[in-house]
Amino acid sequence: MNGKKVLYVSSEVIPYLPNNDISSLSYNLPKMVNENGGQTRIFIPKYGIINERRHQLHEVIRLSGMNLIIDDIDMPLIIKVASIPKERMQVYFIDNDEYFKNRGLHFNNKNKKLYKDNDERAIFFAKGVVETIKKLNWSPDIIHVHGWIASLLPLYLKEYYKDEPLFNRSKVVVSIYADEIKGKLDSKIVKKIKFDEIQSKTLDVLNDATYLNLFKNAVLNSDGIILAGEKLDETILKLVNSSKKPVLKYGFSEGFKEEYLNFYKTKILN
Repeated sequence: MNGKKVLYVSSEVIPYLPNNDISSLSYNLPKMVNENGGQTRIFIPKYGIINERRHQLHEVIRLSGMNLIIDDIDMPLIIKVASIPKERMQVYFIDNDEYFKNRGLHFNNKNKKLYKDNDERAIFFAKGVVETIKKLNWSPDIIHVHGWIASLLPLYLKEYYKDEPLFNRSKVVVSIYADEIKGKLDSKIVKKIKFDEIQSKTLDVLNDATYLNLFKNAVLNSDGIILAGEKLDETILKLVNSSKKPVLKYGFSEGFKEEYLNFYKTKILN
């Protein structure tokens, strides 16, 4: 991985959020790449539950200050950054008062109901990550996506940002996990995406706006897929198997580092 740049875009990462498969891999994979001569950046949303003082987050003024248009509404983008203690890893936080302040990951902790604007939060996050990378002028060789809120990034890279030279050679890898969010996104999600003049046929899968179909859309727009959990949904496994794309069936267990490194080098970068 000498000199290779890997962008990790995730719904969560330790130590900022609780330890689970997604947050653990979103920490351990960039650590592995760094230890093998690569360069990394990590992006997650700045949920309100993340303690800014404890984790020493600070706003990056030169990266903040732009507005992203979400369904014809201007939404301010705020970028914050922190360093993971004892590691050479920077984490960038996508923030917005409307979408993330005083908010959890995907549902309201008080009543356990899904946020009604989760679709817009995912669109904002995808566009916010790409616009920030453009300002950093940092061209990733691999973009590795984890979690529901990052799942629209592959679509936006392949369609909305298809003419952006910074990503000409970037390969998109999507990890699929077993944790399935029950319920649906806003039924107008396709309309909101099409506002950005995206007309991809892969949007058809989102006519039934389930979170599972959000992951299916990510699979359809990826260059490689990692099955990072056991007991995955049969319909998504069928889609993966029919995709003819490189697939790694490996989660977070002994020997995972070597498996991921080999997958990156021989299946994605090759």
